[in-house]
Amino acid sequence: MRQKGHRRRSHIQNSIPLIKCLTECNIGTELIVRGVNAGYGAKRRLAHLGIVPGVKILKKKSAPFRGPINIIVKGTSLVIGRGLAAKILVNCNSSCGE
Repeated sequence: MRQKGHRRRSHIQNSIPLIKCLTECNIGTELIVRGVNAGYGAKRRLAHLGIVPGVKILKKKSAPFRGPINIIVKGTSLVIGRGLAAKILVNCNSSCGE
């Protein structure tokens, strides 16, 4: 027997944003930066590029064979390496790649 509340809880779980790496999300997705899981130098470099917690970014392209990732931050197009992009944590909704 199903409980009435079970259906409601599953709907709430699907609406909670997931925190993933930038490399795991789909192309064309608008994301919100939640943090950077890296050392002082990488955090500083990304902050100089405008990638700080709370900012919206758009993942535009991803090069094949584990190449760099093209993103748009505050209207500026940036290309960052996949290693650095893997350290950027973003909010991801249910439409993001799994």
